[in-house]
Amino acid sequence: MKKDIKYFISLLPLLFIALVMNAQDDAVTFEMNLSKTKLGINERLRVEFTMNKDGDDFSPPDFNGFRVLMGPSQAISSSWVNGVRSYSKTYSYTLAPTARGKFTIKQASIVIDGQVYKSLAKTVEITAAVEKPNELNVDDYADDNLHLVAEVSKTNPYMNEAISVVYKLYVSPSIRVSNYRPLDNPKYNNFWSQDIPVQRLNAENGTYKGKNYRYVVLKRIVLYPQKSGKLDIEPLSLDVTVEVPTNKRDFFGGRVYTQINKTVSAGNRTINVKPLPSAGKPANFGGAVGDFDFKVTTSKTSLNASESLQAIVEVSGQGNLKLFQLPAPELPSSLEVYDPEHNEDVRTTLAGMQGKISDSYTIVPSFKGKYPVPSISFSYFNPKTASYQTINSEEILINVIQGPTNSSNPINNNTVNSKQSVVTSGNQFNFIKLNPDLTTKNFSYFFGSKAFYLWLLLPLLLIPLSIVFRKKRDAIASDVEGNRIKRANKLARKYLSEAKKTLGKKDAFYIALEKALHNYLKAKLKIETSEFSKDKITSLLNEKEVDTDTVEGFIGLLKNCEMARYSPFSDVQMQEDYDRASKVISNLDKQL
Repeated sequence: MKKDIKYFISLLPLLFIALVMNAQDDAVTFEMNLSKTKLGINERLRVEFTMNKDGDDFSPPDFNGFRVLMGPSQAISSSWVNGVRSYSKTYSYTLAPTARGKFTIKQASIVIDGQVYKSLAKTVEITAAVEKPNELNVDDYADDNLHLVAEVSKTNPYMNEAISVVYKLYVSPSIRVSNYRPLDNPKYNNFWSQDIPVQRLNAENGTYKGKNYRYVVLKRIVLYPQKSGKLDIEPLSLDVTVEVPTNKRDFFGGRVYTQINKTVSAGNRTINVKPLPSAGKPANFGGAVGDFDFKVTTSKTSLNASESLQAIVEVSGQGNLKLFQLPAPELPSSLEVYDPEHNEDVRTTLAGMQGKISDSYTIVPSFKGKYPVPSISFSYFNPKTASYQTINSEEILINVIQGPTNSSNPINNNTVNSKQSVVTSGNQFNFIKLNPDLTTKNFSYFFGSKAFYLWLLLPLLLIPLSIVFRKKRDAIASDVEGNRIKRANKLARKYLSEAKKTLGKKDAFYIALEKALHNYLKAKLKIETSEFSKDKITSLLNEKEVDTDTVEGFIGLLKNCEMARYSPFSDVQMQEDYDRASKVISNLDKQL
């Protein structure tokens, strides 16, 4: 028993030492470190506030006698060594003295585990300027004073609801930007996009993370998400030429700037797109999202047969006006109705598309009567109220005043019977002529006639024609390039014919149209399909001195073919693209 007591007493110092070491490990430290305590007025001072536990509500001192050049910047380090965790967090500032003398950097404070900890104040002596001051890291200085930000108007829109992305370049007043160029433009996959050009780069005052900056709007774009779920907006990257101040002065005492190039990026943004609700969705819903008005009007309601009138189906308001089709009126079969003429008066702002679209139908009645134009319903989803709304047009009655009657028209069943009785004359039958006054028919022989000699000389006349035809055929056969172009034109017409057959079927139409354009240029410009790109096509067409309108028309058609893979296109848009393709190929034939 005594031996156990002695052994326990001998272990007490070791236990005391372990408890002290453990208490020291758990102790919170918060201290201020200076890069130097004595420096010239043209040097820079680095101040670091370091703690071994993470805290909140960090409050720096006012740095009286100094000007803050950079900071606060944060650095965190954490490691495990032999099962022991080491943690450190640092707030750093770069300061410039404003006068000579001794200055005290007062206490900083932070809250750790509910308690307030303060650093010790330290004194710094500022002397006259030194010959070789410590230089600033210009790269770090530029990073802290230059920011490219993508501001998204809404991060959780409904599908087909407009959102805007504005790219702003924030520049601190302490640096200058002399030039910039895009390095990587973002691709807006699964979005319908519309650029809003920035006419002038105007610098404006603003704040970024609580600091004063000057900013410039570089790019504005409106997006309509075409699918639900999480969609990524790729970052915009710029190469910016920046002029950063140094510690040197020119002959007149002005600060000397050094020029460097920095790459800044707006960062990747994720949009959470909500699907349109299925509850309450009308049967005639065609994908319209926004806030709209709907009406059906006619140019006149009274006219004569064979005269024409216009029936206009119009939607106006704010929303995805270019991404849905208008409903078609159901008219009586006795009215002749022509294909509609589609009209758009739409402008795009940061709030989305605004304006109106309409389909104008030309109607020609053939018979007298009264013909009703039934009410048409138009449904859309309003993201502001998160509900579907339906607007019904008023019924319109078309009165055809004059014209033939149509007995098959149920509206005209009560009209006067137009049948007339057959009136017979007194002499219903004529006598057969007894003297027919027939004359003999002259008979001529073929042999020795004009036709005989004509057929006899015809082979002799065909000999020179055959010689000319053969020379022409040989010339055509020897023209390898010409034959190749003819085959390409024939192939283009073939694919355009296929595209015409598939009008109304978006995917099949734009596949056939894209094949026609590619195969046409494959022979014309002598390049393989693997070499195709819009930049390559543009440069080659410019070398061939093709006018700008034709080049832009061709590139626009290729872009529409690509856009059609993930965007809705109306029948009217398809017909316009087909007509444009025919016109563009015709113009290229004339110029190439």
